Formats: sequence, structure tokens, C-alpha cells
Amino acid sequence: MGSQVSLNKNGQINIVLHERENLVLDSNEQFRNENDPFQKIDQEFSSFIGMNRLKETIKEIYANLQINERRERVGLKAQKQVLHMLFKGNPGTGKTTVARKLAEVFYDMNVLSKGHFIEAERADLVGEYIGHTAQKTKDLINKAMGGILFIDEAYSLARGGEKDFGKEAIDTLVKHMEDSHSEFILILAGYPNEMDHFLSLNPGLASRFPIVMDFDDYSVDQLLEIARQMTIDREYQLTKEAEWKLKDYLIKQKQERSNSSFANARFVRNTIEKSIRKHAVRLMKKSQYSTEELMLITRNDLTLEK
Repeated sequence: MGSQVSLNKNGQINIVLHERENLVLDSNEQFRNENDPFQKIDQEFSSFIGMNRLKETIKEIYANLQINERRERVGLKAQKQVLHMLFKGNPGTGKTTVARKLAEVFYDMNVLSKGHFIEAERADLVGEYIGHTAQKTKDLINKAMGGILFIDEAYSLARGGEKDFGKEAIDTLVKHMEDSHSEFILILAGYPNEMDHFLSLNPGLASRFPIVMDFDDYSVDQLLEIARQMTIDREYQLTKEAEWKLKDYLIKQKQERSNSSFANARFVRNTIEKSIRKHAVRLMKKSQYSTEELMLITRNDLTLEK
């Protein structure tokens, strides 16, 4: 609803209200479905175990994008979303995998113009002399335009103290986050405690990341589901005895190790890959084997760390 303000002869203010045209807008976007507008997002993230909060956040971003487009069509104000993110989680909780997936999904949503993914670490940003760091960081940001720049173990940029060139990298990142916030997405990732400490050293940094995602450690049941999924993707299958052996081991590891020293899904992936190699050696020693044997990973094939 719009309005016009005018003064009448008596000096009184007249406010004339105008009814805004009420438009019915159709949605024909590739992500939209008549019965479930978020069906495509659910499909894209169906292979991700857990991560319910992440999935809800992506739906919020998509919904906001669509509603803002409709607001613009009827003359209402619409604001660009700032989507810089912080990922906090222990090893193997899916931070890098999720960031890669977001580059694809945001490209499909027309949030990103190119949808490419650039993964970087301290050495890719920090130079060896004054001015070198700013240039290296700018070059990396320019390469990331239209996509996602993902910096893992981001807290390492602050490890050297005030005189370290890492501070220059942070300052350069902050400037371009503001100046080019709609042209690329910056994701800083790392272990929870280290990231909290890193943010405490740069009071203005946390406020520049409207989206903070906590990547929880997987439960034993979730890790088993990930193991099953990995074997199915490779057209293998764990026997029940192999699953029991893996479950017992995971329970012990979760009890004995600190969260930051257990590799979560990364451990499961390495275990499956080592077991597949051991399975291959076992079969090579036989003169013949069935199709079922080519697929089954047994208890003895399952190679676990001591």
C-alpha cells in the first residue's frame, strides 16, 4: 500500500492511501514443486546424514530469495542476502563436503553466477613481505568471484600475533566481504574451540557472518549409516558380522578419544577403502569367486586402527 502526503488550505496534513495492485504470482523455478516447494533441496541433500539445521537453513535462504523476487515484482523493497558463513566442527563432520555442495546448489538457485568452489589455507593467502599478503588474498578473492571461497582452519591466520602477515589477510578478506558481498560467498571453517578463540581476537569479524553452522559429531548409528551408504555407492556390502565389529569399535573410540581427535566420517571412509583393498587381496588368493563374493566385505576384511 502506497501513500501521498499533501497540505490542505488549513495547513492540515492529508494522507491519501493507495491500494497496491494485488498480484497472484506463479512459481515456475526449477526448484519449485506444486506440492512441496523444497522437494529439490531435500533431494540434493538426501545423502547427507543428519545435518537437519543445515537443511533448514538452505530452505530459509531459498524461500527468502523467492519471496524477495515476488516483492520486487509488486514494487516492495527487497534486500540482497549476505551469505558469508562460519562452519564450526571437529574433523570429518562434513564441513568441506557441505561447502562444495553449496556451490552447486547456490548456482542452481541463481545465487552464484558461476558456482565454482575454491578451497584455500593459510599458505594461499599469507605472503612473505609487506604488501604481498594483500595481493595474494585479493587474487584469490578475484578467482572466487561468482563462487565460494572456502578457507579451512581459518584460525591459523591469527596464530602469528600482531606482527604476523595473517592479520593483513584477515583485513583484506573483511574489506572484500563488505565491498563484494553479493558477488561471492566466503566460508571460514575450523574446529569449534579454535574458531571461537579466533573470533574473539577479531571482535568485528563475527558480525560479518550472518550464518553460523555448528557441525556436530556423528553418533555411532549415524557413522554406521554413513558406512553402509559408502559401501552401497561402491557396490559393496558389509556383512552383519562386519557391521557388528565396526559398531563395537566405534563405541570404544567415542568413549576413549576426545572429540577433536576422532575423524568421524573421514575415519569411516578410510576404513571402508582399506577394507576394500584387503577384500581384493583375499579374493585374488582364490581360484574362483561368485558375484556375491565380489561384493561382500566380511569381518576379517574390515581393517581397523589399533
